[in-house]
Amino acid sequence: MLPQGTLDTFVSSTRRPVSEAIFTSNEIHDRGSVFVANIYRAATPQDAKQRVEQMKRVVHSAKPATHEMSAWRCMTLKPGHSGLAGPEDFELQSGCKDDGERWAGGKILNVMETLGILDAVVIVSRWYGGEMLGPARFDHIAECATEVAKKFKAQEELLELRSLLESLDVLLFDLRKEYQQLSAEKVPPSDSTSSSTSAPAPKPTVTIKKPDYATLDVTKAKRLIRAREGSITSVKSLIAKLRASEDSEPALPPNHE
Repeated sequence: MLPQGTLDTFVSSTRRPVSEAIFTSNEIHDRGSVFVANIYRAATPQDAKQRVEQMKRVVHSAKPATHEMSAWRCMTLKPGHSGLAGPEDFELQSGCKDDGERWAGGKILNVMETLGILDAVVIVSRWYGGEMLGPARFDHIAECATEVAKKFKAQEELLELRSLLESLDVLLFDLRKEYQQLSAEKVPPSDSTSSSTSAPAPKPTVTIKKPDYATLDVTKAKRLIRAREGSITSVKSLIAKLRASEDSEPALPPNHE
């Protein structure tokens, strides 16, 4: 029987919404044994361990796995640091659990290290089929872990590309707005007499429709980023030419009465 404190903690945790795995691998069947991997986001080792417990106690409660092997890698804030000083404020914390399948956790951790997976936990579940598999079991564990880790890495890359693209969109918008304002200021008045009494021309308005990048893939995102960078370079060049022409214009002579 679980101690009361442990039981209360478990009951409390099972009442929380079950976290969905980011990716689940295809099942591998071999001589009655079944292997499948899941990857979850985990900001800390504590998050990782909670996901493993959730897998055991909730997700697989109706059909418990023989082994719930896991590994995690988390970039965490060092004690006493704020994160404002840069990368030096953070440290990598990693670990693994064999759950009775000796060396299995290390195999999963090696996959994560090879692919550079961070802030995640990979859990490989095995249901033993009654026949020993020998070294083949490690191949199956690594294959499942690699499948979800690669998908996770691709998703993280895409999220970073989308974020960069959105930042470039904002920069390009600001530069185009600046260029249009400078261009409007350089337009000469059509009639010097009438212009002295007329109201100043309104500043040009620039509107932008925020693109929807929800269906963007990595290839298209990289192509759009190259296009945005090219546009930014072009607009910066136009702005520089306008400013250079302003500097080269002769000063007006003083008005003597």
